[in-house]
Amino acid sequence: MLKCIPFLLFDCNCAEAMKFYKSCIGGELTLTKLGDTPMKNQFPPEKYNNIINANLKSGAIEFSAADWLDPTHKLKQGTNFSIFIIGETFNELKIVFDKLSEEAEMENYQELHDMPFGTYGQLTDKYGVRWIFKGDKIK
Repeated sequence: MLKCIPFLLFDCNCAEAMKFYKSCIGGELTLTKLGDTPMKNQFPPEKYNNIINANLKSGAIEFSAADWLDPTHKLKQGTNFSIFIIGETFNELKIVFDKLSEEAEMENYQELHDMPFGTYGQLTDKYGVRWIFKGDKIK
């Protein structure tokens, strides 16, 4: 079953912000640093402490976040929020991903692929809405 939650992007202070939110609403917080993933080789070492995936869940409240890592664009208000689709299976995500990919912008497009925290992909649709996908690891 697909699920939709907010996804926030931060300017190198994701861990700090998410710890603050945890202190406000409680719950369980998980943080994954860029340096702990295979993607680290695509970035300079000074980025290794940036958060590539954070998730806070407290009862019915859940949201995820990351630090902005795109070196070609500057983070600005209005580009720091995405629709985050979470699914259980790759095939479940792939159906929706492929439909939203029709006429999608290719600049930030990332096909669904495995990451240490599961399947991941992103796109900006033909209307300028940014979508991020996460699911279980591809089997």
